Amino acid sequence: MGGSATAAHDVSASGERLYPFSLESHAGVLPIFKVATRAVLQGSRRWEVDHVAHTLVKELVEAGVHFGHRASRWNPKMAPYIFARKNLIHIIDIRETIRGLLRAQKYLRQVAASNSLILFVGTKKQAGETIERESLRCKMPFISDRWLGGTLTNYRTVRSRLTRLEELESIRSGDELSTYSKKMQSALSREYRKMYRNLNGMRTMSRVPECVVVIDPKKERNAIREARKLGITTLALIDTDCDPDEVDLPIPGNDDSIRSIELVIRHLADAVLAGAADAAASSGEATEGADTGAEATAQTNVDKSGDGNAKEDATSKGAAGDGNVEVAAVEPAAPSTE
Repeated sequence: MGGSATAAHDVSASGERLYPFSLESHAGVLPIFKVATRAVLQGSRRWEVDHVAHTLVKELVEAGVHFGHRASRWNPKMAPYIFARKNLIHIIDIRETIRGLLRAQKYLRQVAASNSLILFVGTKKQAGETIERESLRCKMPFISDRWLGGTLTNYRTVRSRLTRLEELESIRSGDELSTYSKKMQSALSREYRKMYRNLNGMRTMSRVPECVVVIDPKKERNAIREARKLGITTLALIDTDCDPDEVDLPIPGNDDSIRSIELVIRHLADAVLAGAADAAASSGEATEGADTGAEATAQTNVDKSGDGNAKEDATSKGAAGDGNVEVAAVEPAAPSTE
């Protein structure tokens, strides 16, 4: 009984998650859907915007993002993000979830547009596969198995272990492994598996990240602590048992549901991809502008050199003409035949 509302319900035979409420049957969730939709659509008159916002609210509700923990496990600081309590379970306000998600998307897009790194962290069983898949899709580093102490605060040492991992891979890929004894081969294989599991996601992290995205900051408290110590922005999906003051950009929602985590992380990864596209477009424009400027400068230099050559030709011709005149003037007249 320690998880969220969805944790108390098993998976159906078809593989779908079973939730205690539904939009059609439960009267306690339908008002949340209506109120959240009205809040998001307020002031918007374009059909496309209305449709997108309505779809987002429906996706969040159907994924069970609004289900919190049992009321006995709540953190009082989460009171502004709680809509109601139903059957001893807190219901998270979808409006606050949408606000947090939109703020997080805007920030991640700006970070990705500046070519900075974003580290995704989620070592829970429900979040591991999603974190790895979406991080690879947006080409960002991730940690999905275990947070190593000092990953951020002792980054130089962690980075040196990546060199060791590459060395082990080169040994395994070549014929050098056969030169070792069986005991040494077993030890090297065991070391490689352990290092690959813990460090594989950080191969692309060539420097300290600009932002850390966390699933359940209560479980990933070491990651949050190291990020705050270094002044790194933290963004997290927080449930009703978490402390929102420890996170810079909280997204209130269910952090125990696989569908909920997949939905939120997918939207964040889309924002990162949009920022990367913006960066590529701006760099392409800058390169095109630089090429145009270089061509204009070269053409100007050519024009200047042409004008200079013309002036030199005119000057040389004028000087030659003056010399001929002077020579003709001083040349003595021919003697008369008489």
